[in-house]
Amino acid sequence: MKLEKNENNKPLDNRVTDKEVEEAFVNIIKWIGEDPSREGLKSTPKRLMKAYKEYFKGYNEDPKKILNKTFGDVQGYDDMVIQKNISLQSHCEHHMAPIIGVAHVSYIPNQRVVGLSKLARVVEVFSKRLQTQERLTMQIANTLMKALDAKGVAVSIDATHQCMTMRGIKKEQATTVTNYYLGKFKEDLSYQNRYLRFISK
Repeated sequence: MKLEKNENNKPLDNRVTDKEVEEAFVNIIKWIGEDPSREGLKSTPKRLMKAYKEYFKGYNEDPKKILNKTFGDVQGYDDMVIQKNISLQSHCEHHMAPIIGVAHVSYIPNQRVVGLSKLARVVEVFSKRLQTQERLTMQIANTLMKALDAKGVAVSIDATHQCMTMRGIKKEQATTVTNYYLGKFKEDLSYQNRYLRFISK
């Protein structure tokens, strides 16, 4: 298994083995009052361990590398590029409950553009980590702005948090919207307004 790295790109030394993770899930199954040895649950700890690897695979990926390759043959295109309705699945860091929603991403290129799939991949990398929606929105925007040397970036996320729909206050219809603007999107309201009109269509 690859070593997890922190935001300073230094390996963390607190990783545990797959077997230890499985044993932890066995204890959770016992704690809720179930029998981990019964047929339907025998393989559940291993399945959960594998699922968690997928849920949090973003810790082993570098979003900046995704944006390394750009294209300059854009014939002077200098208006916003918008990618709407990028499906998003993450987990909140407070209860490790799912966050389900969509992200909208826009940037204003500075002579070079990036492949469209790369925008969705950046969203994917950051969402596959324990998150708050506010930080997730900012991380996507700041990474795009810096890596692409963009003239402006806008990121919006509209999501449902199961930590408040399935537990606690249990407001099933509640959604949370976050927006973050950089560069021209922050400095010129006309860019913000155009962007918001496009993503609301």
